Amino acid sequence: MDIFERLESNVRGYCRSFPTVFEKASGSVVYSENGRRYLDLFAGAGALNYGHNNQEIKARVIEYFLEDNILHALDMYTPAKRHFLEVFEETILKPKGLNFKIQFCGPTGTNAVEAALKVARRVTGRTDILAFSGSYHGMTLGALSVSATEAARAAAGLPLRNARFAPYPNCESQVQDSIAAIEETIDSMSRDNGKPAACILETVQAEGGINVAPESWLKELRRICDQHGILLICDDIQVGCFRSGNFFSFERADIVPDLITLSKSISGIGFPMSILLMKPELDVWKPGEHTGTFRGHQLSFVGASAALEYANKIALPEKVRATSRYLQNRLTNEVAGLDSRIEVRGVGMIWGVDFSCINMDMAQRVSRLCFEDGMIIETAGKNDSVLKILPPLTISEEEIDEGCDKIIVAAKSILKSY
Repeated sequence: MDIFERLESNVRGYCRSFPTVFEKASGSVVYSENGRRYLDLFAGAGALNYGHNNQEIKARVIEYFLEDNILHALDMYTPAKRHFLEVFEETILKPKGLNFKIQFCGPTGTNAVEAALKVARRVTGRTDILAFSGSYHGMTLGALSVSATEAARAAAGLPLRNARFAPYPNCESQVQDSIAAIEETIDSMSRDNGKPAACILETVQAEGGINVAPESWLKELRRICDQHGILLICDDIQVGCFRSGNFFSFERADIVPDLITLSKSISGIGFPMSILLMKPELDVWKPGEHTGTFRGHQLSFVGASAALEYANKIALPEKVRATSRYLQNRLTNEVAGLDSRIEVRGVGMIWGVDFSCINMDMAQRVSRLCFEDGMIIETAGKNDSVLKILPPLTISEEEIDEGCDKIIVAAKSILKSY
């Protein structure tokens, strides 16, 4: 692995936590180049909701590739883009009664966030954004300005302005205090620089430590935004695309945001793709005002169409809900049962095991032991104190059992030292 150390920038991250050379993958399993098997409870940070090399999606991509179809088209019209728009409208928008325009952004999620912030400011004529503690929206400067993660913000190299943060509720008992703080923050912003142009949130904070917003809070936030003429942006980059049990994570609260960002698993097979959904009246762009060379990745369109059709074919939301119940039972009854200080929280197929009340470094130690035992699992939250469980949505119950067993073995071993 010497060439990676010699030539690749210090900015590399995940390879430090999982120091091996990965070569092949299928479903919920990846293999190193020396043939060792690893169960994957990370799924490309949520970019592989349908698993590695999903056979039905991959077959469609290979067929398209082999027929000399166009691969790069900027934002020009192509059959692949047309088919994606048709499938997205027929399988997602129409069944949910949603009316959105679709903007194809650059290749990664942070670009969709930048587009959302820009258009919100264009529409309202205001500059400031309301965001939340524990939030993470990307690493470009605009997205960083509305992210609360201190380590990420520190790398910006300049002051990050035009955003104010309100407390994010982790449970129902915190809802009223959070709502009161939000209203106070809006009043303060109004006095200082005018009302915020938009409010941006994740309905489940993934990088923030698997914090699940109560439905009552989401409803109140929608009401407050309507009351003040503030656009509501839902960042569904990591917890959208069926991760929460529905295609959109906000559906459980029966609300509709004004703008929605999607990326990661939207392409179905791990290709770069990000989109911004906006209510039609918000589409005030002039041609070319937000552009990018790779906003028309044709293989991503093909993969995305195939993924939506595959999800519809196998009734993926129902599968996610059933698998979620199975995973939740194992985590709450057995993993949390190891010690009363362990907290388990999540929804759908994103779960966190919070070890912070035992020791702030325990989650990282569990992750390292799991990797030694043949499993990839990430950490999140403040000081990486939460074990983050983010498997492919197609994972089997047998693989869930394998993963939970490895977590239990690792946690038991570490608990002896506390």
